[in-house]
Amino acid sequence: MSENSRVWFITGASQGIGRSLLDAVLAAGDRAVATLRRPEVLAEYKDKYPASQLLIQRLDVTSVEEIDAAFAQVKEHFGRLDVVVNNAGYGLVAEIEGTPEDEARRCFETCFWGPFHICQRAVPFMRDVNPPGVGGRILNVSSCGGYASNQTLSIYNGAKFALEGMTESLRKEMDPSWNITAVIVQPGGFRTAWGGDSLKVFPSPPAYAAPDSPCAAFRAMSFGGGPSRAIGDPRKAGAALMRIAGMPAPPLRVQLGSESMAIVKAKAKETLVNAEKHADIAHSTNFDDVDKDAVLKMFEMYLAKSD
Repeated sequence: MSENSRVWFITGASQGIGRSLLDAVLAAGDRAVATLRRPEVLAEYKDKYPASQLLIQRLDVTSVEEIDAAFAQVKEHFGRLDVVVNNAGYGLVAEIEGTPEDEARRCFETCFWGPFHICQRAVPFMRDVNPPGVGGRILNVSSCGGYASNQTLSIYNGAKFALEGMTESLRKEMDPSWNITAVIVQPGGFRTAWGGDSLKVFPSPPAYAAPDSPCAAFRAMSFGGGPSRAIGDPRKAGAALMRIAGMPAPPLRVQLGSESMAIVKAKAKETLVNAEKHADIAHSTNFDDVDKDAVLKMFEMYLAKSD
């Protein structure tokens, strides 16, 4: 560890991928700001790592005041910030018809608005507090469910879709001279508390409860066996996040897990196939004097440059 080692800001560091990433960061000799709602969970780390390497900070990502306080502590304690990992979140299982609105809003506050407020503060910190040109990386942990939705996960999927859209826009807003970029990380299933303590499950309304209904079948397949059915190793996810953060030009989206990659590829292929199949509808709304081929070529060139 040195004064020039990277400083990581990790939300949801109490367990799962966040905890595994924290372990990997510290083992590599980097410095970390581990944020979580219950700092006592990491009490053993205080004896193992010096304050010069690890800052444990209470943070509920739904509180703007606590986010501001956490960034003030980072500035005071380390004076720089290299990597932000917005990892905190939880799943919510409920059919749309049976979703309590207060629970839906709470999930969005955690999975979207928390990362949004953290990104708002991370960018000026990396640009104006870090030494010029050092920049930084923002890794926003979405899900394969932030790209392809499933029944009973509408609110969780919606929050992750919003996170992905915000992250893509944020990435495009960055001046290249700042050396700041954002990445969407799309995990599949991992053996973490996401399938247990970090999952809120609401009962199905009677109309959806038939055993052969789409929702009941999906619930049984996805949530019947708990986290042990997942194929992802959280320790390997931590190593992958470190690798992504070290890339000089990381991609916009990175999948973690073979099933996540399969889901994202299938959705992308379906989108392309349907776009071509119904292209006549898209072109039918142009003014008569519009050259559709010229428009397609222009936007293909623009979009190729924008990433």
